[in-house]
Amino acid sequence: STLSEATPPNTVVALFNVRDRDLGDNGRTTCDLTGEQPFRIMLLAADAYALVTSETLDREQVEEYNVTVRAHDEGSPTLSAWKILLVRLLDVNDN
Repeated sequence: STLSEATPPNTVVALFNVRDRDLGDNGRTTCDLTGEQPFRIMLLAADAYALVTSETLDREQVEEYNVTVRAHDEGSPTLSAWKILLVRLLDVNDN
């Protein structure tokens, strides 16, 4: 995925669904990000999420991000899965 460095905060970068076929607490899922990065996860509906920018981006500082999204259920034991999303920044003439 490519994203302009001029993209304002709260811009949707990706949409995704997480589904667990278990019933009850074992089937409830949540998502989070690992590490420090200028993105956050926003819950849209029961199993639908959006990856959004949380701050202004600067390609001169970081050209691309490997964003690791971790999904986990509320069962016991907790089970989880993860996916890495590559986000490349496009340069905007800053002059």
